Amino acid sequence: MMLMRHTPHPSGIRCFAAGLAFAAAAALLAPLPLAAQSGVVFMYHRFGESQYPSTNLRLDQLDAHIAELANGKYHVLPLPEIVAAIADKKPLPDRTIALTIDDAYLSVYKMAWPRLKEAGLPFTVFVSTGPIDRGFKDMMTWDHLRELAAGGVTIGGHSVTHLHMANVPIDVSANEIAESNARFEAELGKRPTLFAYPYGEANLAVIDLIRKSGAVAAFGQQSGVVNPTNNPFYLPRLALNEHYGDLGRFKMLANARALPVSGITPADPTVTQPNPPAIGFTVAGDVERLSDLACYLATKGKVPIKRLGELRMEIRLKQPLGVGRTRLNCTVPTKDGRWRWFGWQYYVPPR
Repeated sequence: MMLMRHTPHPSGIRCFAAGLAFAAAAALLAPLPLAAQSGVVFMYHRFGESQYPSTNLRLDQLDAHIAELANGKYHVLPLPEIVAAIADKKPLPDRTIALTIDDAYLSVYKMAWPRLKEAGLPFTVFVSTGPIDRGFKDMMTWDHLRELAAGGVTIGGHSVTHLHMANVPIDVSANEIAESNARFEAELGKRPTLFAYPYGEANLAVIDLIRKSGAVAAFGQQSGVVNPTNNPFYLPRLALNEHYGDLGRFKMLANARALPVSGITPADPTVTQPNPPAIGFTVAGDVERLSDLACYLATKGKVPIKRLGELRMEIRLKQPLGVGRTRLNCTVPTKDGRWRWFGWQYYVPPR
C-alpha cells in the first residue's frame, strides 16, 4: 500500500504562523499570574541580643535561616528590585524573598552583616536618624551605614525619633520626614526611596504624606505576601523574632503565597469610629480551596467569617478593638502544602 505524502498549502502555513504569532502576543499581553508577581518580605530587628526577646533573633536561628535561603530553592532579591518588578508588572521567580531589618542596631553590623555578606544575601536596613545622630551605644554609626551602603545594602527611611506617626499631628510627621531625608542626603548623599512606618502604624494621611515625600514604596508590619493588589505605600512584611523564628515556621513563611484582596474595609488602618470596625475584603483572582479560608485576630483568636457571594468576606465583631495595635491574619491552604496569606494591622489611638 502506498502512503501519499500531504504537502500543506502555503496559505495554510501562513495562517498557522499568524496564529502562533497572535498566541505569543496574547501571552505577552495577558496578566501575569499573581504567583509570578509576589514576594515574601521578612522583617528582623536585633541579632544575638537575648535581653530583647520580642525583637531579637538568636544567632543559631539566623544561621538556620541563612542556610535555608542558600539551599537553591529561593530567590533572595534586593527589595528595590522586587518593588520595581511588581510596579512594572514584570514577573518574579516563585519563592522570591526580601530581607529587611528595622532600626539599625549595632548587632546588625556585628552579627548579621558578616553572615549575610558571606552568603551573598542582599538586605535592606530601615534607619531612624535620631538615635544614630545621638550616638547611642547599641546603634550603628553613619560610618557603619556608609560601609553597608558601599557594600550594596539598601538604606531605607524610618523617621527621626521612631514616633507613633498615626498618633501625632500630620505636620509633626511631615517635619520628621523632611529632617530625616536631609540627614540621609548629608551623610549618605541621597534620600531613601523606601520607607518603613515605625511600629507599622499608619493612617491614610500618613500614607499620603509618604507617597508625596518622594518614596516609591512603604512598609508596615502586617503579615502577608507583597503582590500587585497591595497599596504600594502600605506593603506587608512577615515579622521574625526568637519566639517566632524557629526553622519550621521560617520555612512555612518563606514558601507563602499571596492571598490577593481588594476592597478592604475600613480603608484606614487607624480605627477611630466606629469601633468595632466593619472589617471586610474581597478576594481578587482565582484562589483554590477558598472554602478553607480562616481568619484570626490577635487577642481574639479565630473569628467567624461571613461570606457574601463568592468572593466578599466580612468579619462582624461584637466587641471593640483595644487601644494599640491589633493584627488580622487570614490564610488559605494550597493543594501543594503551602499557604496563601493576607494580613492587616489596625491601630486604635489612646483617648
